Amino acid sequence: MKSKYINYAVIFLITLVFLWFFFRNINWVETWQQLGRANGPLMLITCLLIPLHLITRAIRWKFLLWPLKRELRLWNAIEANTVGFTVTLLFPGRVGELVRPLYLARKEKLSTPYLIGTIVVERTFDLFANCFLLGLFLLGRPLYSFYLQERPEALRHLYFWGKAGVILSICLFLVIISLYFLKEKARKVISFLARPFPEKLRGRVEMFGLEFLEGLKFFHSVVHLLGYFVLSLVVWLGISFFYWVFFLAYGLKIPYFLSLPYVFLTMIGASIPTPGMAGGFDYFSKLGLTALYGLDQNLAAGMTIVIHSAQILVTCVLGYAILWKNGLTLMQVRNLGEEKEK
Repeated sequence: MKSKYINYAVIFLITLVFLWFFFRNINWVETWQQLGRANGPLMLITCLLIPLHLITRAIRWKFLLWPLKRELRLWNAIEANTVGFTVTLLFPGRVGELVRPLYLARKEKLSTPYLIGTIVVERTFDLFANCFLLGLFLLGRPLYSFYLQERPEALRHLYFWGKAGVILSICLFLVIISLYFLKEKARKVISFLARPFPEKLRGRVEMFGLEFLEGLKFFHSVVHLLGYFVLSLVVWLGISFFYWVFFLAYGLKIPYFLSLPYVFLTMIGASIPTPGMAGGFDYFSKLGLTALYGLDQNLAAGMTIVIHSAQILVTCVLGYAILWKNGLTLMQVRNLGEEKEK
């Protein structure tokens, strides 16, 4: 119990630090004026596109689970994603990542460890796909450099990380392939690598590695593995499309592919386990809008507040509607995840 409160205190401190960086140097009067600048119809389309990633993620999940249960209902996967992301947005610690597989396991009567393993695989491929897309984007810089209005030093750093992203994505893919073909040896390696950690942490590190291997068992061929990677690209290209429409709503007229580095930055911010992505998402969103597209800080802050609020509102409304339909409460599903976490 004591460690739980320490974790919450650390998360709260991290949230405050990122929020301070986000709100620093902002003129509140001007920022408030920017909130209502959006084009109404395009903003409506943006809100309608918010659930898109829940659907594409569900399709990808169903594809991964196809060898285990071919008749798995897509709607149940969509429900699990929506409820899980609702919990993640409202509570610290990313408990929603455990709620998603637990919810689907109960709906489809599947083995919980297998489904938790698929979530670890999903997050790995999310990183893989984002590194790959950012790397391709930045390696093609000569084709579109005249579109950018960024600070030169910002793009230089991003260009470096883009090349690093391509290398990292290739290395990740080779590691995944190796683990796929050498599962039994990989189990021994994971146990060996976990030994230096303290006993409590060692168990978690080992569990994470073994859950990842459990998730890999669903790849019955390299073709299936490549198919999952393609679907991961579809997920993140869809998320990029959502942000691109939002940019158009605020008069930021850039080619679609220029939204990719912004999505990469916001993914980093959203991965920080703060409640509602507060602080991390906001700081990296503002950084991307100002550094990549040369927007005024107040406009960037206003746009970030609008899109962050819209995502939380739409996702949570859908999540609550699903919980109400199934006779569940938010605390019930949250406790489900916390019990498994222990």
